[in-house]
Amino acid sequence: MEWRAEGILLGVRRHGEHAAILDLFTEGLGRHMGVVRGGASRKMAPLLQPGAQLDATWRARLDAHLGSYTVDLIRGRAADAMDDRLSLAGLSAVCALLAFALPERHAYPALYARTLVLLDGLGAGRWPEAYLGWELALLEETGFGLDLSACAVTGVTQDLAYVSPRTGRAVSVAGAGDWADRLLPLPGALRGMAGGDPAEVVAGLRTTGHFLTEHLAPSLGDKPLPPARQRLVDLIAARAQPVSG
Repeated sequence: MEWRAEGILLGVRRHGEHAAILDLFTEGLGRHMGVVRGGASRKMAPLLQPGAQLDATWRARLDAHLGSYTVDLIRGRAADAMDDRLSLAGLSAVCALLAFALPERHAYPALYARTLVLLDGLGAGRWPEAYLGWELALLEETGFGLDLSACAVTGVTQDLAYVSPRTGRAVSVAGAGDWADRLLPLPGALRGMAGGDPAEVVAGLRTTGHFLTEHLAPSLGDKPLPPARQRLVDLIAARAQPVSG
């Protein structure tokens, strides 16, 4: 068995004394594991950083086997992100969430394409807005997408202000009634209307965070969300605070 593909390196863990197991996210094959001989060496370690774009060839005797990788670096992203805390936190969060949420060997071509754009845009002024849209796409791909097109109660498309924490559907001001305090906020950022307001993005991330934590994570077992996601949200929130004085 053999294939060759380009992919995003999500994670690396040591395997034995000198080898490493790579978790690679590819367009056509999804997440795919494989062993790199010498992957734990000083020569290879700087190249095998999460977020790196790799040209990989995978080989195994049988398809069900772990198999082995030979890889060439196309683009390293970690070094470029080192000078900016937000970029580095974003890179870590994206890779950690993909490794956490996606099953192995299931293709997600649309999510892969969106992830490439997101990672290539690290450091852009409105990158947090793009990241929020990416979280919505991740929820959609994993079966927990939000339906924000119309009110779940009345069917109207105007004055949408809330999200049902149970169904992920939008609710209007009138439709919420006495239940408003039990619903999640629906900031404009979740409908692509942040207008560059970082506070809107933070509010949106709190809502997507509910569905990641309360819906996606329980479906995968007892593991909590990767801490890298909360570190990113905290950093975005801190930068959203107005500067006093």
